Amino acid sequence: MGGITRLQRLKTGALITFSCEAGAILGRASAEPREALRGYAHDLGLTFQIADDLLDVEGTMEETGKTVGKDAAAGKATFVSILGVERAKAQAKFLAQQASEHLSLFGELADPLRAAANFVVERRN
Repeated sequence: MGGITRLQRLKTGALITFSCEAGAILGRASAEPREALRGYAHDLGLTFQIADDLLDVEGTMEETGKTVGKDAAAGKATFVSILGVERAKAQAKFLAQQASEHLSLFGELADPLRAAANFVVERRN
């Protein structure tokens, strides 16, 4: 999974990390909140990629708005091809929860970010 994780960090994960870090920098956050947001972003990025891989296997074109089954047809290594559907789902849920736990120091102020983590797991497009 190391190669997939590294590739993910270069894609969506990098965008999520940038967004969280930019917000922290603009908000003049100290090191501890910045590190918490970095951990959240990392886990959320992985969650997003697993969910995307699952949609490619289980989703429909109507739901996703894109051709599904491309990864398997291309022989692309994905979280689903390595873990299987059920383990990938469990891993996505675990990572979303872990992402939310990174936000504990923010209390209720981080509820929108926690909701985003839950949405990523449950999304169908």
